[in-house]
Amino acid sequence: MNDITLLAAFGAGLLSFVSPCVLPLIPGYLSYISGLSLDEMRGGSGTAVATTSRAQVLLASLAFILGFSLVFIALGASASMIGQFLMARLRLMGRIAGVIIILFGLHTMGVFRIGWLDRQARMSERARPTGLVGAMLVGIAFAFGWTPCIGPILAGILTVAAAQATVGHGVQLLAAYSLGLGVPFFATALTINRFFDAFAHIRRHYHAI
Repeated sequence: MNDITLLAAFGAGLLSFVSPCVLPLIPGYLSYISGLSLDEMRGGSGTAVATTSRAQVLLASLAFILGFSLVFIALGASASMIGQFLMARLRLMGRIAGVIIILFGLHTMGVFRIGWLDRQARMSERARPTGLVGAMLVGIAFAFGWTPCIGPILAGILTVAAAQATVGHGVQLLAAYSLGLGVPFFATALTINRFFDAFAHIRRHYHAI
């Protein structure tokens, strides 16, 4: 596996972050996992509160990122293990994988819809998560349940991971994907006030994305 493959996986994570059913909900996720209102996260209640809120949001976001990263990396390891059994048919599987990735790409672009990729399963709880463990559990739920936008992209990365020669390569691939999704999430937590300006700009280009 080369650096270009890892860079592509990282880029896929970034694309998942800016997808239309993930990016608009990021402030809501940050509020939910941190237990703070949007006004508190933006420092609207005074300097002392803003400093405490900032640390709380950053720690909660790291726990959330850890949660979904654990799931994605585990999926990458599993895909690689299965892929080892298919190495004898690598050329055929490569062609099949190429067709699948193209189909998932067309689905994501809206050229046509694949019904089962639009299904989703989410945890729904009235209470906010408790502490960092709760934030990590929400991250795990996010990884398993938020399929309409990240599902086709993630499936493409897992298909590539299944073709890797070792489990370690599959883990690296999904770690790069998790990093691509996690870095902008943490950056948003770090500079929440700038998020809304960036979101307004990105939203104007959603059709192209």
